Amino acid sequence: MLSVLFLLFFLFCGYMIIRFLLPRLHTVPRIYIGLCFGLGMAMWLPALFAFVFSFSVTGHLLSMLLCLGLVGIAWLLRDRRAPLEVNDQDREILKSCLIFAVPLALLACYLQWTHVIEPAQDGSLHVGQSTYGDLNLHLAIITSLRNAKFPADYSIFPGERLAYPFLTDSLSTSMMLFGMDLRTAVLVPSFLMLFLIFCGYMLFCTRIAETKAGARLAFLLFFINGGLGFLYVFDMIGVQVGSYGANQLQSSAGLADRLRNVLYGWYQTPVNHAEFTTYNLRWSNVICDMLTPQRTTMGGWCMLLPCLYLLYDTMVPERIGVPEDPHCFSTRSNMLRRLLVVGIMAGALPMIHTHSFAAIGLLSLGWMLYDLVFSGKNRLNRVVLWLIYGLTAVVIAAPQLVLWTFGQASSSDHFLSIHFNWVNNPGSKGLIDGYLWFYVKNVGLPFILLILSLLDRNKKRRFIASGAFLIFIAAECIQFQPNEYDNNKLFYVWYMLCAPLAADYAVSLYRLLKHTRTRFPIAVMALFIFFCSGSLSIAAECVSDYQLFSEQDVEAAAFAEEQTPESSVFMTWTQHINPVSSLAGRTIVCGPDLWLYYHGFTTGQRHQEIADFYADPYQNMYVLDKYGVDYILVSSYERSSL
Repeated sequence: MLSVLFLLFFLFCGYMIIRFLLPRLHTVPRIYIGLCFGLGMAMWLPALFAFVFSFSVTGHLLSMLLCLGLVGIAWLLRDRRAPLEVNDQDREILKSCLIFAVPLALLACYLQWTHVIEPAQDGSLHVGQSTYGDLNLHLAIITSLRNAKFPADYSIFPGERLAYPFLTDSLSTSMMLFGMDLRTAVLVPSFLMLFLIFCGYMLFCTRIAETKAGARLAFLLFFINGGLGFLYVFDMIGVQVGSYGANQLQSSAGLADRLRNVLYGWYQTPVNHAEFTTYNLRWSNVICDMLTPQRTTMGGWCMLLPCLYLLYDTMVPERIGVPEDPHCFSTRSNMLRRLLVVGIMAGALPMIHTHSFAAIGLLSLGWMLYDLVFSGKNRLNRVVLWLIYGLTAVVIAAPQLVLWTFGQASSSDHFLSIHFNWVNNPGSKGLIDGYLWFYVKNVGLPFILLILSLLDRNKKRRFIASGAFLIFIAAECIQFQPNEYDNNKLFYVWYMLCAPLAADYAVSLYRLLKHTRTRFPIAVMALFIFFCSGSLSIAAECVSDYQLFSEQDVEAAAFAEEQTPESSVFMTWTQHINPVSSLAGRTIVCGPDLWLYYHGFTTGQRHQEIADFYADPYQNMYVLDKYGVDYILVSSYERSSL
């Protein structure tokens, strides 16, 4: 109960801050942005006090006092005009959210429920396909940050600073400090963030789309995305042209068997398919492979979406080239407050989700350049507005980048390299698919509609595209971290912006066919092409179920948590299913390369020392002293691997 009250306190304070600063926003956007702002404070303020008081209950209570102080400052700087009341626009947004956003949010919450260490009757803990790999890393961060002094080390690689964006996970740590168990502490913030993301994107689509139908279609195109991979399931359906692990989508004859493979095979959906070089299907479904397993993405989009909405709403294309009234103080002060709020939220992003910070930076640069080119005599005023926003974000983000991000990236040769055409060019050794065909196949019909929509002379679409395609170009030409696939975290922000453009164009084509008898069947076929692959992917995720921790793992973790100090160091093998590090939050000498390599670390020496110790403990006792080991784990993993 205390955990829920802690979270509600920050959400209410966030709402009050936005209520005081931006009362002239429409009611629904004002409430939404206030909740997101409060969520950001719940992640950030306790972390600030952890540098002095550790990540403890004391630091959290002090962070609540600071939050009250920020509410007071917002009151002193408030816009004294009365807040706007609920109007027809708010009602339309609420209606769209109830029809589209809430059902998909509930679906995503169901996946969280079944995919986050769900207890089974035999005492084991289960997950789904998409959380089998990375969930343990997030659990290890959550459980190890309890009472940790910041800046904290990796609990799975002690001696190295935790530079992975950890604030979404630390929010669950906060829940645990106030009494929640681990599973509930993961689920409660996740449920909140999912509702904020789905409703926030509907709000954003409603703001930038040209029609209500376009906004709703864009929402569905983004979250039930998939591409044309379903064609492989139906292609040559009467012939078996594959086998297990090779052309597996076509490893049987007959539609029923192929659909069974899609639903129950390991990454056998027609999106993000396991056989990368065979089918080259890499466009993951947003719900299954981004929101369900990637907690940092959830936290990042909760801050990114209100930034996109406020920034667009403040610097809309209609304002470009329109002289501002220098005597209209209320208008200018309102824009200033908006841009300061956007700058604060964008600047808070690096340690919540670094890719979202990079995306909002690239987007802002593109929009600013477009604005300044076409703003004419109003250019100087627009420059000042962009500088206010940009400098605010940079001042807040810079300490995070220096303390965490730059240090880890510069100490490794794994980060930042020139790499053309994303995952279609593995190892920069040549394209698998033709350049445009790769995106047509993976993104699907919306990609074609997007290109066609930009051929129209539409200033608003081109303004949106100027920022979106700067993100696309950067992600297409630069590999930002060791795992080239992770550039998808940028590509999805590009798609987030472009889906409304494609949807608006689709709606305009539909209306052109108004007097033809074929309009309805064409629309049905288009919807099938839009959503078949994504729907199959979601269906497969809904039925996926894998044991992650056995009953013995759970008992071992409980023993470690109850009988050993929080500061204990364990010697274990480097398996990614490790109850000591993930469930008990204890430090281990070295975790798996599944995570550490992609975070820029070289683990070979530690791996060898661990193997040497287990092979001959007496001759390698120095390893225990070197890493300060207190306990040694001997489980089935150590016995089978060593």
